Amino acid sequence: MANKIQAVKGTREFYPEQMALRNFIFDKVRSASQVFGYQEWDGPFIETIDLYAAKSGEELVKKQSFTFEDRGGDFVTLRPELTPSLARMIAAKQGELTYPVRWWSFGPFWRYEQPQKGRSREFFQWNIDMLGVNSPEADAELIAVGATFLRSVGLSPERALIYVNNRRLMDSEFDALGIPAEKRLDVSNLVDRRAKMDAAKWDANAFELGLNQTQLDGLKDILGNFDLWKKSEELTRLFAALEALGVKDYVKFDPNIMRGLLYYTGTVFEAFDTSGSLKRAIFGGGRYDNLLADVGGQPLSGVGFAMGDVVIGIILQEAGLLPEYQPSPAQVLVTVFDEKLWMPSFALAAELRSAGLNVMVSPEPTKLPKQFKFADKMKMKVALVLGPDEVEKGLVVIKNLVSGEQVQVKKEALVESVLGILKNA
Repeated sequence: MANKIQAVKGTREFYPEQMALRNFIFDKVRSASQVFGYQEWDGPFIETIDLYAAKSGEELVKKQSFTFEDRGGDFVTLRPELTPSLARMIAAKQGELTYPVRWWSFGPFWRYEQPQKGRSREFFQWNIDMLGVNSPEADAELIAVGATFLRSVGLSPERALIYVNNRRLMDSEFDALGIPAEKRLDVSNLVDRRAKMDAAKWDANAFELGLNQTQLDGLKDILGNFDLWKKSEELTRLFAALEALGVKDYVKFDPNIMRGLLYYTGTVFEAFDTSGSLKRAIFGGGRYDNLLADVGGQPLSGVGFAMGDVVIGIILQEAGLLPEYQPSPAQVLVTVFDEKLWMPSFALAAELRSAGLNVMVSPEPTKLPKQFKFADKMKMKVALVLGPDEVEKGLVVIKNLVSGEQVQVKKEALVESVLGILKNA
């Protein structure tokens, strides 16, 4: 036997069960986005390397992207993120758009990373942004979109929280400690690693960065002060807006959230499952400025976040929050009594589809018990039998696959009868 060809490492195979999960997440993403008035959009799946070199940094381009030379000799990459495409497309029509722009997208991305639980090389990602407004209230709206999604999939504030911080607040605190600007990136990265490191080793790293004991003690005080947000007018306004939006229970201030020093300029936030086995963020984002500067546009402020489908999929499965898997979208099976009645069975199915029902026809005229068994495996609710006697009398046999009851009805009353069974099933 020839060796079976394996899937490419880090890619994903969506059998119907996995596809149902992906579609469930997509439906909830779409609903949360559109209920706030965001428009759906998308960009190319392949972009030039130059676009990412301008916007994303060397590590993403050289180490994490799937790059290749096309047949024309140009170097391109499968998109590892969407923000550079967003910047290019906004810049191209910057003077024609109506602001604020509220856009969302859900599509595939690729990164050459080490596959592990919660991370693959191929993933789907929700991106949502508001562009052209710079206010804490706009930041609050994006956080509210995220909270609305969490609520819609059944994750309560006891199970999932969105942690918020502010870059300008942290910079003012770093100023007070005398931490110079050239060390901010390293110190921020150190804060990011705090929960994953031994305390003594974390302290040692702080000293290696050049912090003195007073600065280290002051930094620890900042990171343990969960009332620090009250010193920030931006965060005070943010939490007032979140309360008005009805999602404040989902949000908590945390000075340890330190996303992208070189990218985010104001509010930053990350959502986490607080009780599950997976400690990766569900989604994250924040306020950014000068989105279009590297692609030739005029400065434009924005706020947004991104969420991959892998982590949230694992969390929903572990929490038992997914709806029961339905093997077939058809709830009605039209059986085929024998070869002579095959075409009348097809015609009956077509009539039911015209009435808006999803209907499957048995692929061959096997024994009826076998056809009923197939319908049960597909978790269908109704099976219809059109035998010689029924055809002669203008009747159809309806078998309720949930209760086991079986009745004959006139063909004219079939649609109404089937709908009644499906409604009560």
